[in-house]
Amino acid sequence: MRYFFLLTLLLSFLHAEQDVKKVVYDLTTSDIGAFKQKLLSGVANNKGYYEGKLQELEVAVVIHGDAYKFFIEELKNSAYKDEKELFSQQKELKQRITSLATNYHVEFLMCGSGMKKIQLTKEQIYPFIQIVPNAAIGLIDKQNEGYAYLPIAH
Repeated sequence: MRYFFLLTLLLSFLHAEQDVKKVVYDLTTSDIGAFKQKLLSGVANNKGYYEGKLQELEVAVVIHGDAYKFFIEELKNSAYKDEKELFSQQKELKQRITSLATNYHVEFLMCGSGMKKIQLTKEQIYPFIQIVPNAAIGLIDKQNEGYAYLPIAH
């Protein structure tokens, strides 16, 4: 009886592990429309789909390329200060990004190497963003943890 209980417990853990899907978004786009549709709306839609199937979706986002600008706290003090469309939408974008991190538990990873190249400091980005040595390392680590790869490029 004891072994049956342990076997049942083990099988339930294995089954529960299968109910967790994982995706890492490779975010490089600078296009606001693509960013909003593919990341901001896409994550919420995908999470909803899997929750409807009683499954969990773990999401990570590796930020590099031209996507840094979406994660800067104060645009007026950055290289992106003259981007009128971005400036006009920053408040909404910040709220939606923060909601992904807080409500959907999305993990945001930013390429530290690229940050140095564009002279972006940790103090200039949202506090929930983690810095990884470079984008390749962030993507390699997540894929080796079983995350499916989805690019969001131009």
